[in-house]
Amino acid sequence: MDDAAVARPPGATRSLVLTVDVITPIVDDPWQFGGIAAANSLSDVYAMGGKPELALSFVGLPTDQLPPSVLPAVLAGIDDACRRAGCAIVGGHTIADTEPKCGLSVVGSVDPEQLWTQSAGRSGQVLIVTKALGTGLVGHAIKRGTASPAVAEAAIAQMLELNDVACRVGHEVGATTCTD
Repeated sequence: MDDAAVARPPGATRSLVLTVDVITPIVDDPWQFGGIAAANSLSDVYAMGGKPELALSFVGLPTDQLPPSVLPAVLAGIDDACRRAGCAIVGGHTIADTEPKCGLSVVGSVDPEQLWTQSAGRSGQVLIVTKALGTGLVGHAIKRGTASPAVAEAAIAQMLELNDVACRVGHEVGATTCTD
């Protein structure tokens, strides 16, 4: 949860969770970049035990350096991830920027009794790892061109996966804290 907040509207049975996350590209493919950025942003809501509901997209591109076809491809990647999450994209913003950037501001909801916080972790709890560790390192290797094609392909596939199943399983086993 990089930048997250929790709010419970008066009379509501579920709390709202709000987050924003923006990344720079790990891959050269614009569709994959949009999908990875969206999955990364949606993961912040899943890490709070919530369900993503609404999102605003953000894309910054160096329009003087990239062809016009890049923006629709990035947006298509974002759209694919949000559709799989059942999260509606209700707007967004694009800007000309010196470096590509992409992400979402996401509103989700969670039962207040099932809200996960980083401070709720306790000594002796079992640690469950739902994805392979080291994706960040592989991302740096991809950027430098030193990742093997097989390692890069596996990492990209994992980065495009949503954490919805991990969230569901976390609730089933009584998790109290989570990180993405």
